[in-house]
Amino acid sequence: MTAIKHALQRDIFTPNDERLLGIVNVCKAGKKKKNCFLCATVTTERPVQVKVVKVKKSDKGDFYKRQLTWELRDLTEVDAKDASKENPEFDLHFEKVYRWVASSAAEKNSFISCIWKLNQRYLRKKVEFVNVSSQLLEELPKAEESVPSGESQNVAGGDEDALDDYQELSAREEQDIESMMEMCNYAISNAEAFTEQLSRELQVLDGANIQSIMASEKQVNILMKLLDEALGEVDTIEGKLSSYEEMLQSVKEQMDQISQSNRLIQISNTNNGKLLDEIQFLVHNMDLSKGHIRALQDGDLSSPKGIEACINAAEALLQCMNVALLPGHDKLMAVKQQQHLFTELRDTFARRLTNHLNNVFVHQGYDQSSTLSQHTVELTLPKHSPLHRDLLRYAKLMEWLKNTHREKYEGLSRTYVDYMSRLYEREIKDFFEIAKIKMAGTSKEAKGKFAHLHSGLHGSSGKLTGSTSSLNKLTVQGANSRRSQSSSLLDMGNMSASDLDVADRTKFDKIFEQVLSELEPLCLAEQDFVTKFFKLQQQHTTVSPPLAQPEAEESDGSTPSRMPPQAEHRHSLSSDKDVVRLMMNKIFQSIETELNSLIALGDKIDSFHSLYMLVKMSHHVWTAENVDPASYLSTTLGNVLVTVKRNFDKCISGQIRQMEEVKISKKSKVGILPFVTGFEEFAELAETIFRNAERRGDLDKAYVKLIRAVFMNVEKVANESQKTPRDVVMMENFHHIFSTLSRLKISCLEAERRDAKYKYTDHLQSYVINSLGQPLEKLNHFFEGVEARVAQGVREEEVSYQLAFNKQELRKVIKEYPGKEVKKGLDNLYKKVDKHLCEEESLLQVVWHSTQDEFIRQYKHFEDLIGRCYPGSGITMEFTIQDMLEYFSSIAQSH
Repeated sequence: MTAIKHALQRDIFTPNDERLLGIVNVCKAGKKKKNCFLCATVTTERPVQVKVVKVKKSDKGDFYKRQLTWELRDLTEVDAKDASKENPEFDLHFEKVYRWVASSAAEKNSFISCIWKLNQRYLRKKVEFVNVSSQLLEELPKAEESVPSGESQNVAGGDEDALDDYQELSAREEQDIESMMEMCNYAISNAEAFTEQLSRELQVLDGANIQSIMASEKQVNILMKLLDEALGEVDTIEGKLSSYEEMLQSVKEQMDQISQSNRLIQISNTNNGKLLDEIQFLVHNMDLSKGHIRALQDGDLSSPKGIEACINAAEALLQCMNVALLPGHDKLMAVKQQQHLFTELRDTFARRLTNHLNNVFVHQGYDQSSTLSQHTVELTLPKHSPLHRDLLRYAKLMEWLKNTHREKYEGLSRTYVDYMSRLYEREIKDFFEIAKIKMAGTSKEAKGKFAHLHSGLHGSSGKLTGSTSSLNKLTVQGANSRRSQSSSLLDMGNMSASDLDVADRTKFDKIFEQVLSELEPLCLAEQDFVTKFFKLQQQHTTVSPPLAQPEAEESDGSTPSRMPPQAEHRHSLSSDKDVVRLMMNKIFQSIETELNSLIALGDKIDSFHSLYMLVKMSHHVWTAENVDPASYLSTTLGNVLVTVKRNFDKCISGQIRQMEEVKISKKSKVGILPFVTGFEEFAELAETIFRNAERRGDLDKAYVKLIRAVFMNVEKVANESQKTPRDVVMMENFHHIFSTLSRLKISCLEAERRDAKYKYTDHLQSYVINSLGQPLEKLNHFFEGVEARVAQGVREEEVSYQLAFNKQELRKVIKEYPGKEVKKGLDNLYKKVDKHLCEEESLLQVVWHSTQDEFIRQYKHFEDLIGRCYPGSGITMEFTIQDMLEYFSSIAQSH
């Protein structure tokens, strides 16, 4: 512990001017042992500070370092845990309680006694010692006296005053003492003689010092005289410096005056420069050239050069008016005059521009109207690109008008919208009239039919006033008349099915596609022009909609009601896109109405037209949304698409309703039902129309509804049939459905295709089994009785002992069916099957072949029963399987 104490004193406390008085090796209570040292120290400088320092070895273990330091005056309590027993644990109460375990109880007691002594000597506030033996505290002074002086001072404190006066010898002092002691051989053995010799030498040195001081008195007097002379020289220099200072003071005053003058000149120059900059700024930014003024007042607005000059002049005027003036500029008379001039020029040019553009609208409208007659024959809309090209030259001027005269800009917008709405209304109305005529036909009879159909439309909304179908309930005709009968699914309109064929529908498809193809570029071109001409690309601007119209134009009941002109003029929009949309709605307000009217006419002519219209309209809506989802064209076509989809759903519902209304004839055979062939024609047409279409999902849903209705109504007709067996009706119709679905390969109806095949084969087998009971009726009854006896528990070899089924009875029944009789029965069966089946489906050979297979299976079954129930009897059938094959083949060939 002594070595550790010296090491800590040397490495940690001596550099900090501290002395180590007490030390104890401790670790924290209740934790893994990490040894450290608590040290009690005092400072060597006054006032003395007493500290408790926690010292810990570094992680590398080669040196010690300070970790925590507490002032002893902050210590409130020392708890030794147990005063009667030796216990290494103790607590120190600072701001918090620190619990320690010493390496030994002796070290703990020594450390506590050191703390007690330091507390008694240096602190006014006494620390409370708890669980400390009073005997230990009382024995402290005695123990202090019993130890050597050096040990007492190091451990318990010792004579602090003596320690305060002690100074350690330097290296040079140690060398001097050693050399002096070497000169005296008895310095160590006889200290008193050595001390007397040192005293004598010291007295000799003192006497030499006094003599040296007395010998230097003359030199001191000379030094004093030289000092007096130096003082005199200093006074002379101070006088000269005072005169120089007075001269410099006058020079300083003159330089201050010159500096003041220069500062005033600099300020004047700066002010003049700023004034010149202000004048140049005003002249440069508020001076409009005479050429620009002349262009604004009298510039030609009809020639390209004049328009270009007016554009440059208007932009220069706007730049001059929008110049950012500094505070105070607006109070200058010249600035006021220029601003007044600019305002007059702006108003004058705005009036000229507005009047000229109004005249341009009128003249362009007259020229455009004169060309309408050229498009009456062909189904085309007049192109407005020349009008747009001429007006786009004024686009920059419209932007200038928008930024300077909002009222005139909005007035021009309303004028343009009013003019274009009337022009487009005439063009679109004539265009759709031609489309309707072409749709109904160009002959006189067709035109009369068109007039009849068109009169059935309610106003211009396109809704039908009559019933959607004028057909009576279908009646199933005989096989001979069925071939001339059209599908019931084609008899949906007021026109007969004979008037409708693929060519008519293809013509309608082309007409409808041409109508949409003409409308699409027209709307896109007009919207693009409106956006560019009225400068409506910017977002989040507030503009009043230029759509105010006289109330007289709202008198037509076919147009939707709008806001009054005053309220509509006051209405503000959040973006230019809304302005464009409102302008387009007003310009093309008749498109949606005319489209709905055309769609209603097409649906009235033939409800199958809704398939073409759904595909075409969906494609054009998809195309318009890809260009601009919020455009007028996209919105309008989307609204019309809803009507087309509604007509498509109505067409599907009408077909299902007609299936449910089918009635069968009691006098003729059923054959292939009309709605089955009708579904085939519908599916063939739909697959052609909807190939690669966007709305394929709508057709798939319609397929599912139709096929379910077909299945249900085939079973309904089969159950009600009296002339034709139920199995025949089901077999033929489901075979036709299966063939149709297999040929068309409609993926969404794959489950229905499998179901149709199952129903066809099931009813074919059922029909064949029921038909075979007639040619060999008694033989069938006999063997059914044999199987019944076996099923009741009679052993097979004992069946021949039954009275009704003995061998004699079996021979009697077999003799009734010789080969000739069997062939005759099969011939009658062939004629009956031929009478039941229809010619359209050509299932006679299929049924006959299935009958042959079933007959052979039944023959083998009879032979097996004879072998098992009548063993050894030698009884066999009158005919063989080879005979049966010849019978079936000859009957089929003869017919």
